[in-house]
Amino acid sequence: MSSVTRSRIVDKEPKIHVKADGRGQKWEISVHDNGVGIDPDDQDRVFEVFQRLHSREEHSGTGIGLALCQRIIERHGGRIWVNSEPGEGSTFSFTLPAAE
Repeated sequence: MSSVTRSRIVDKEPKIHVKADGRGQKWEISVHDNGVGIDPDDQDRVFEVFQRLHSREEHSGTGIGLALCQRIIERHGGRIWVNSEPGEGSTFSFTLPAAE
């Protein structure tokens, strides 16, 4: 990552927006951030165990968080996905069945 890109990311104030919508028998929850974003070609990889998109020097993390989220959500009958563009942030969305 170039120093220009790195400084642009570091200087950006982090913002998160959480939204929940009841959709019939399920809930859809979305979490949007204004972070670095994810290239469309890498969006499936972020849910694989130990798959890191950046080096440890660029961003911390182990590469298990989203894989764990996916397993938990799927075991509860939901699904998870991401919409993102590099430099534009990411929106992680997931569904869960509504409680009876």
